Amino acid sequence: MIELPFDTAEIDALVLRFKSVMAREGLDIPDLGGNASDDEITEMLQETAGDLSRDEITQEIETMNDDQQDALVALFWIGRGDAAPESWAETCRLARARHVGRVSRYLLSKPLVATYLADGLEAMQTSGLLDP
Repeated sequence: MIELPFDTAEIDALVLRFKSVMAREGLDIPDLGGNASDDEITEMLQETAGDLSRDEITQEIETMNDDQQDALVALFWIGRGDAAPESWAETCRLARARHVGRVSRYLLSKPLVATYLADGLEAMQTSGLLDP
């Protein structure tokens, strides 16, 4: 059995936060003008200098220990189809060996990070290898 170095609820919460950040786009329209109530939706979907979501995810990931960061990358790779749940230990070792720079930067550079993390966690759960 495999025991993840974090609670699955933490991954679920992180997936939701990634979805929130990845749904946003760069500031396209600096002055929205028009009807203020109509502009709220557009503003909500655009990143602004005061938006802390990306910084908060970065801080959360970078404060994880090495085992947690390696496991996060391994879950991402399993969800993307680059590895199988059965090769968990080897995938974590590979994540450690390839670790260059910030894990948060690597994951935030992948548009489907939330989907792949959720898929990786699901694959681990359905494999029967994950310790409940």
